[in-house]
Amino acid sequence: RERDREMFAVENGLQGDPRLQAISDAIRVIPHFPKTGIMFQDITTLLLDPVAFKHVVDIFVDRYKHMNISLVAGVEARGFIFGPPIALAIGAKFVPLRKPGKLPGRVISEEYELEYGNDRLEMSVEAVKSHERALVIDDLVATGGTLSASINLLERAGAEVVECACVVGLPKFKGHSKLKGKPLYVLVEPSQLNEVTF
Repeated sequence: RERDREMFAVENGLQGDPRLQAISDAIRVIPHFPKTGIMFQDITTLLLDPVAFKHVVDIFVDRYKHMNISLVAGVEARGFIFGPPIALAIGAKFVPLRKPGKLPGRVISEEYELEYGNDRLEMSVEAVKSHERALVIDDLVATGGTLSASINLLERAGAEVVECACVVGLPKFKGHSKLKGKPLYVLVEPSQLNEVTF
């Protein structure tokens, strides 16, 4: 049943949508970065392609515009790229979830595990009102640790997390059990090294 909570756009009404292939093609794969064995999904090349970048925003906006979402939370740093245009288009506010020590005023924080240690996210306590419907957005989901910490922060502040959204999701994503039953919506699977030139 957990697998049902992870939805790839291609399985969710966008079968054969050429926008998904354009998004996938615009993401560059860098092998062995930042360390050996990792196939890094570089979304900076997607940002250089205004058509593919707009496809990402449009698909998410189409999905969320009728869900009564009042808050889009973006995970530092790449969630800051995709979150604001989506928030503006659906009439929601944007709340940055930041690395420690970046936000002024009163914050709450949530620690999460990485493959190589721990990290923490912080959120302004004034940013969220009780019972707000929230969307969490990031560029890529691997283990689910960052998204899980994001959900915890928002729920501790009284928000209801409707869904998490990522541009890229690992097909063997092992973290959906960490997402406390929240659905995860993913546009594309990671590209392998097919026609990448350096």
